[in-house]
Amino acid sequence: MSWALYVGRFQPFHKGHLYAVKRILEEEEKLIILVGSSLSSHEIRNPFTLGERIQMILLALDNEGIDRKKYLISSVPDTSFHPSWVTMVEKSVPRFHVVYTNDALTRVLFQEEGYVVKPVPFLNREIYSGTEIRKRIINGEDWSELVPKSVYDFIVSIGGDARIRALNSSDGFMQKDH
Repeated sequence: MSWALYVGRFQPFHKGHLYAVKRILEEEEKLIILVGSSLSSHEIRNPFTLGERIQMILLALDNEGIDRKKYLISSVPDTSFHPSWVTMVEKSVPRFHVVYTNDALTRVLFQEEGYVVKPVPFLNREIYSGTEIRKRIINGEDWSELVPKSVYDFIVSIGGDARIRALNSSDGFMQKDH
């Protein structure tokens, strides 16, 4: 069985990610969805926990009828020693033949280890981005159309939108005092 690897932070999992998973699965037999920055949460750039991000992915893919036998979800923490990161990934997931990423550092690290690296197919990147979603939440703007409905309902149910606003408020406070 041939696996492909899709690396992302999924903060939160949005319609652009869903589009990418569907397009990748049109080309690849099986997909490993690798949740990066797995130990990071409760930060303005990384507001959701690993478990919350996995739940978002499962809800969205189940709602789309994507067979769970076609993908697996794994995670990897960040490391300050970048050359060891690819080895960490290799030891935590099944063997894969291609990596999908749009992150420059991730691309370089995998290419240096001899992997074929392909860009993640984008869907209106200017609006389907975690940064845009978090910005809209902070500004009290509608963000519901940027994420699958199941993800929107989940984020609201766990108070994730309130968390993002609170984190932004505390970041603003820290920036003013320091």
